[in-house]
Amino acid sequence: MRDCGISVLEQYELDVYSTRRIRGAVLCDTDRGLFLLKEVPRAAARFPVLEEVYRKLQENGLTMTDIPLKNREGALVSCAADGTSYMVKKWFQGRECDVRRESELKEASRQLARIHQALHFGAEWMPAGPPPLAEEFERHSRELRKVRNFIRRRSLKGEFEYAFLQAFDEMYSWAETARERLEKSRTEELRQKALEGGDVIHGDYNYHNILICPQGIAVTCFEHAHRDIQLADFYYFLRKTLEKNRFDERTGYQMMRGYDSVLTLGKVQREYLAIRLCYPEKFWKTANTYFHSSKAWIPAKNVEKLQLCVAQNKEKKKFLENLFAFHF
Repeated sequence: MRDCGISVLEQYELDVYSTRRIRGAVLCDTDRGLFLLKEVPRAAARFPVLEEVYRKLQENGLTMTDIPLKNREGALVSCAADGTSYMVKKWFQGRECDVRRESELKEASRQLARIHQALHFGAEWMPAGPPPLAEEFERHSRELRKVRNFIRRRSLKGEFEYAFLQAFDEMYSWAETARERLEKSRTEELRQKALEGGDVIHGDYNYHNILICPQGIAVTCFEHAHRDIQLADFYYFLRKTLEKNRFDERTGYQMMRGYDSVLTLGKVQREYLAIRLCYPEKFWKTANTYFHSSKAWIPAKNVEKLQLCVAQNKEKKKFLENLFAFHF
């Protein structure tokens, strides 16, 4: 955050009592409560979309969101003297959702379903998300093979390279299983229905963007909202949480109960979640990060991530079999 960003606050109808820097932003205590001053990219085309998302949420009673505050000129974005763009958003006194507390995860899953209920636009102007899942799986698998071939050709191999080659066959078999199940599923029907119906997703629903407050749950950071299968949000939240809990069945069950209490998870929806969980996305992401790095020095954390993916496979397999009847 540039120092000149603070001056942007003068463009708002706010009496600022104090400010303090937090991760990537400035927290402002004002006469109208807490607000967050955050630098934003200059993708001006996204701002009307973002405004419509927050409007829909407000209309459906979901007021505990980081709705942007308009400046004195009625704009969502303000520019500092150096041309940098900033947004001031409503903020909340609370802490991040605890991935070890089932009750919080269940309520956060229920809140996500409420958000999904509200975000049906039925408008083609809302941007669509990534390509069909079959294309995404194929691209990721192609990149995994590319990394394997690259490492095989390397004369000097370190701990990461040896760990990757050792794990590749097992992880790639999971990728193939997911691809084969996807071909027989009705996932593409879900996607077409979502795009035609204008179903909008949060785009980055994880415990960092969920605040546990005295008055309830606040959900923040809707900047990545787009049209897609809404369960993509729940899959992402479920995967990130389960990876922190070694695919604990009770945790996953409670989260699914929370979501299902608002929006029913039918057979097709459960099949979609199982297929996505089956694909070794974290393994691919770690390999992809390695391939696009300098490769001269690989952080020990990357090796740990790679090894953890493989170590959790036994728990993950049991989880998919018991909760989704997904047999290998």
